[in-house]
Amino acid sequence: MNIADRIQNLRKSKGISQEELADKVGVSRQAVSKWESEQSVPDLDKVIIMSDYFEVTTDYILRGIENKKQADEPVDANIFTIVATVLNFIGLIMSCVIWYEEQTVMALVVGLIIMAVGCSVFAIGQSISTKNGIKAKRAFWALNCWLLGFAPLSFLYNMLLHGMNAPYPLLGNPIVAFPVFWLVYIAGCLGIVFIQAKARRSE
Repeated sequence: MNIADRIQNLRKSKGISQEELADKVGVSRQAVSKWESEQSVPDLDKVIIMSDYFEVTTDYILRGIENKKQADEPVDANIFTIVATVLNFIGLIMSCVIWYEEQTVMALVVGLIIMAVGCSVFAIGQSISTKNGIKAKRAFWALNCWLLGFAPLSFLYNMLLHGMNAPYPLLGNPIVAFPVFWLVYIAGCLGIVFIQAKARRSE
């Protein structure tokens, strides 16, 4: 692994773009692109700034010599994404089950609280992880847009059409509204999945 690879890996593990790294270091995005494609190497003052930002030694950036901190096992952001997704799924299921049994607004409240915990786990993972930050972020939104958007969208649909606060869509009049709900929901989620896939391809 050369200096170009190390800079790119450090940037990706931090979950930032070339433009964001350029802003932190005080150079243009093109300069960062050249560093990562081996067309040029950063000046020593820029290496020092990056070492402070990435919390590594200048020796690691320049020569790949790891200190104890880098030698430790990295924290994988994917683990936090998996836990967060499971919590969000549980939140949605709990919300639907409670409303089916009790038909009270507490069903939505309980579900949203569990989902808030799930999103907090994801946010913590993004802040402390040192591995797969961007990949985990893409996976989180591609999966969780289906979970996080379902109950709120159902709530709005049911309140507008039925005056009820169910966390899943209810059949009723006009009957055409039911397939419209699913069309909007699926189209919205597929749009988010497409955006994440496009962003991944452009990295």
